[in-house]
Amino acid sequence: MRVDEQDPPWRVVRAFAQPDGAALVHLHNVSGGVLAGDRLSLDIDVGPRAAALVTSTGATRLYRHREGAQDSEQRVNLVVREEALLEYLPDPLIPFAGSRHFQSTDIALGAGATFMGWEVTAAGRLAAGERFAYESLRMRSSIRAGARLVLQEDYRLDPKVRPLASVARLGEYTHMTSFYACQEGRPPAAWRELENGLNQVAAQRSSGTVWGASTLASDGVIVRGLSIGGRDLSAALLEFWRVARKWLTGQDAVPPRKVY
Repeated sequence: MRVDEQDPPWRVVRAFAQPDGAALVHLHNVSGGVLAGDRLSLDIDVGPRAAALVTSTGATRLYRHREGAQDSEQRVNLVVREEALLEYLPDPLIPFAGSRHFQSTDIALGAGATFMGWEVTAAGRLAAGERFAYESLRMRSSIRAGARLVLQEDYRLDPKVRPLASVARLGEYTHMTSFYACQEGRPPAAWRELENGLNQVAAQRSSGTVWGASTLASDGVIVRGLSIGGRDLSAALLEFWRVARKWLTGQDAVPPRKVY
């Protein structure tokens, strides 16, 4: 692993060797969170036939917006070259009361490349009574497998304008997540098999959560989830990852060792 450039507040703690030869990398935000007006950019390029597991050392905290400042912003660009593997497993995004944030994630897969990853968004600092107390959260994502666009979404949450606790929206749920498992070049019939396997896992984890898995336009499958607590969500995501990794690579998942 080589770090070409890193500027505050991002820091790569170090890389650990995984049992399968992959590099386990921890990302750390030394400022403790994302401030109003911050412009963060993360670029990860996994070379041909290389393997990396990238995680964070803690949740991404979005601090209160300051009057006169621009919205905070974080852009993630992930490139997985030919026959390479990238697993991107960040901790949850926690928007504090009054925060305004935009986040984009773009993923590009080369021939035979594999990607697995998730994103988790909490309702806020629940222990502080900040349930959907943020001002604005916009999330944009795209995945390309070769020249094919297999996923693109762009949504914005404005709790004060459209209350998210409404029964028509999130209701009692406080956490939402997406898990992606992609491999360039796999035929559609193969993805239906993985979809069925992930839906079997989902059916076993229905206490306090709702889940659903479906194939993408091509080259992958997605699992969506809603939960009334983060702990059940984390356990389920690990199980989805284990099933998908075994199916895609033939190898068992090794949960990342955290650095505190």
